[in-house]
Amino acid sequence: MSRTLCIDTSSGTTVALLDGDRLFTRHHGDRRAHAETLAPMIAELCPTPPDLVVVSTGPAPFTGLRVGIATARVYAAASGIPVAGVSVLEAYARSYFDSHPQATKVTVITDARRREVYWGVYTPAGRNDVRALAGPGVAAPSEVQMRGAYCGAVSLIDAQATDSELAMDTFARIAHSRAERGADQPTTPLYLREPDIHRRS
Repeated sequence: MSRTLCIDTSSGTTVALLDGDRLFTRHHGDRRAHAETLAPMIAELCPTPPDLVVVSTGPAPFTGLRVGIATARVYAAASGIPVAGVSVLEAYARSYFDSHPQATKVTVITDARRREVYWGVYTPAGRNDVRALAGPGVAAPSEVQMRGAYCGAVSLIDAQATDSELAMDTFARIAHSRAERGADQPTTPLYLREPDIHRRS
C-alpha cells in the first residue's frame, strides 16, 4: 500500500500522510514558525519513511517556501525515497474540479501579502491532474482578470469570493498522476518576486 507524505508551507505549515485511502493531517497556522514546527510534525505523523514525498513549490513568501522545500529534499535524500514538487495553485485547482466536476476552467488566487495575490488559470487534465492555461503570476487584485469561476485563499478579492478548502491529498494525486506519465516534477520554488531582504551592492 502506497504511503505519500505531503508538505505545504505556503501559508502556515501543513503536513499530511496519505496511506492508501486514509488521510492524516497536521496543521500549524503561524506563518513565522515553519522551521520550528515542520520537523516535529513530520516525525509525529510519519515515524517511518513513506514511499514518496510531495512538497508544495508555492508560490509563497521566500522563507516559508524555502523551509518546506529544503526539509522535503533532505528528508527524501536521507530516507532514500523520491521527492516531487507540485504548485499549491495546482492543488487548489484540482480540489475545485473535484467538487465542481462540470467546471472546465478556474482561476486560483492566494494571498501574496503587500495587498497582492498569486494567481493562475487551470483546466482539468484527467481525474487527478490539472493543466495551466495562464500564470502563475503575482499582481494587485485589480490587475487579475476574473473569467468564470475562481477559488483559493481569496481574502483580498471582492466580496463575491470565498475561501476554498485545500484538500491535501490533491498534492499526492497530482504527483502520482505525473509519475505514471513519466513527467518531470522538479522542486524548484515559485517565489515570483524578490525576497524582502537584499544584499547591498
